[in-house]
Amino acid sequence: MSPAPGDEGGGIPLRVNCPRCGESTVYQGNPWRPFCSERCKLIDLGRWAEEKYVIPTDDTPPEEGE
Repeated sequence: MSPAPGDEGGGIPLRVNCPRCGESTVYQGNPWRPFCSERCKLIDLGRWAEEKYVIPTDDTPPEEGE
């Protein structure tokens, strides 16, 4: 069985770029992964809540009252 991402077993730690600010951060043991900090995690969550991010779709929204 292969190790989970970021679980190299004592080797060089896996580093990823924070999707919010781009800062390089260690993946393994990071409680906010894939973010670098709680702040970046909460900013991203807020953007989803404000509908600043959308997932494109070909579906048209239903008309109100249907």
